[in-house]
Amino acid sequence: MDWEKKFELIKRNTEEILTGEDLVKLLKEGERLHHYIGFEISGKPHLGHGLVCMSKVKDFVDAGVDCSIFLADWHSWINDKLGGDMKIIQEIGVPFFKEALIAAYKCVGGDPKDLKFVLGSELYHNNDLYWETVIDVSKNTTLGRIQRSTTIMGRKEGEAIDFAKLIYPPMQVADIFNQKINLAHAGNDQRKAQVIARDVALKLRSPLKDKNGNSIKPVAVHGHLILGLQKPKVWPVPKDKLQDLWAEMKMSKSIPSSAIYMTDSEEEVRKKINGAFCPEGETGFNPLLDWARYLVFVNDKSYLEVKRPEKFGGNKFYESYEDLSYDFKNKNLHPLDLKAAMAEKLVEIMRPAREHFSKPEIKKLKEKMDNLLITR
Repeated sequence: MDWEKKFELIKRNTEEILTGEDLVKLLKEGERLHHYIGFEISGKPHLGHGLVCMSKVKDFVDAGVDCSIFLADWHSWINDKLGGDMKIIQEIGVPFFKEALIAAYKCVGGDPKDLKFVLGSELYHNNDLYWETVIDVSKNTTLGRIQRSTTIMGRKEGEAIDFAKLIYPPMQVADIFNQKINLAHAGNDQRKAQVIARDVALKLRSPLKDKNGNSIKPVAVHGHLILGLQKPKVWPVPKDKLQDLWAEMKMSKSIPSSAIYMTDSEEEVRKKINGAFCPEGETGFNPLLDWARYLVFVNDKSYLEVKRPEKFGGNKFYESYEDLSYDFKNKNLHPLDLKAAMAEKLVEIMRPAREHFSKPEIKKLKEKMDNLLITR
């Protein structure tokens, strides 16, 4: 595969690359690309964690990138996930989350053998260079900037927090350099940490280097944050507020009806999709069209089939998001028909995940997580 094709694969369905020029340079020079994406261990992964992130990992693998999945147990402890109980995070959360991501990778057509998992506590153990890098990043970043960066934890800027949370951003940046990552991948909500990584890259005592020994900045790839299924607090959304509201309305595990989890049954998927906010003719802020674009139409083989009676226009076979969006905007496709089609498509896409979680040992992990979340 030539560098142009690799670039298009890496870029596909992303929000931003910092920077495209840096990525092109690495590809043209034949630099081996080392990728990572990190996850807090926080209950059940939803489709944003699963299908959106892992479909991009599949693109990276197809482009010849060395991919790794970082299971951030320390970050989860700092950010009070699963009650801030490190034992529960490591003994229940980590193995469950790992299996959920493997299931998601199967759903997007990936082979789990492609995946390398790295556990935070294992990376940090007896690793003086890592902790040196945490301090080095901190020495090259202001307190004000770290405070503004706590939004990467889902915290509001200016929110009262314990001091440990201020360590979180420098640790996240140090994760990149200590693992020698030159292709850092995250959702757009992690942008502030990755910008810090690029800004301090050439100032560190142990910088990231290319194959010729030159210090370089890591390329940062930011993925799309899919919308939750709920109706926004303000409707219609003012155009000048759309970007801010989009960030607030992203899919969240804290609002179960707004999210579909990788472990949801066929019935749960259909029920949630049926109750989704989907105003007729609305394409600017529509969760189901957003999902269609980033969960269904992810490559040139993607399609969505709409089944409906002849009196309502008959069946329709969409091979592009643009055609689907056009018909919906012009009211040639009713919300109920879109919901039915999306529900069946997601049921189909998620079949490998249901099969994965039906295996006895993995099913036990799911039951442990379900019981844990009920008691909290």
